[in-house]
Amino acid sequence: MPKIKSHSGSSKRFKITGTGKVKRKHAFKNHNLYKKSKKAKRKTSSMSVVNNFDKKKVLKILNI
Repeated sequence: MPKIKSHSGSSKRFKITGTGKVKRKHAFKNHNLYKKSKKAKRKTSSMSVVNNFDKKKVLKILNI
């Protein structure tokens, strides 16, 4: 039986920490940045942790 490949798009978007949490980037940081406040741009530049409900889906896609 062949190996199961992980979803290559999601493997680029999500990182797994040493404790098993899944990190992700915030949205809305690509274009039209002149309309957004400094606070909004600063908050979206940091990494965030995926919710526990969605964590199960992400780990399934990544085959972990």
